[in-house]
Amino acid sequence: MAKTSRDNGRLRILIMHLITYFVVSAVAFVINVTTDRETAWFVLPMVGWGSVLALHVAYVMGLFDVFFNKERRN
Repeated sequence: MAKTSRDNGRLRILIMHLITYFVVSAVAFVINVTTDRETAWFVLPMVGWGSVLALHVAYVMGLFDVFFNKERRN
């Protein structure tokens, strides 16, 4: 199955989203550990953003095409 330039663009944006997620999560963890060790508040943004990231992965994989009656182009 050949990938189109549209698929490559979607994948590139997903990779940038993943990198940004992990960098921001690491920074939030460091800030949390250095400022307040009793409360693990950094988990809440990770879970919220992670759920949106999961939807982004599903979109790139084409799982939403079924709901919108779109066929994947080869």
